Amino acid sequence: MPDLTQYLWIIWLVFVLVCVIIELLTLEFTFLMIGAGSLIGGLGVNLAGGPWWLQIGAAAIVSALLLFTIRPLLLKTLRRGADERGARTNVDALQGMQGRVTADFSGDTGYVRLANGETWTARLAPEHETTTLREGDRVVVTRIDGATAEVAPHERSTTS
Repeated sequence: MPDLTQYLWIIWLVFVLVCVIIELLTLEFTFLMIGAGSLIGGLGVNLAGGPWWLQIGAAAIVSALLLFTIRPLLLKTLRRGADERGARTNVDALQGMQGRVTADFSGDTGYVRLANGETWTARLAPEHETTTLREGDRVVVTRIDGATAEVAPHERSTTS
């Protein structure tokens, strides 16, 4: 029977590759730390000529160290930016965005091009229903209602 321990380096590489693929699907740094620990500990000891049980032990220890030291720091750094800025996404990010009227409002509806380049069907906010908006006027999105942006005239600052 052949000695399979001479092919352990291939098993380590395949295991690391599987961990990286799983990490790409989960994005939580868990499998990345396990893969890095296996690469450094397991494959490192294998290339140094260590026995299989020492390779597994080294991979487990390095993986555990990475999981409990580096992973929390990475997660904290990754999530810190979103918490501090209160990052808004999707439709929430449109509220407060400026735009320009692309066609005169007839009644209280019209079209606006927002600062992000999107053109939206728009209607005047209830408190501005008597305002007349013409092509080129600046507006601010007050809220999004389905596929319609509710807008108000942009208040120009009087201070220079």
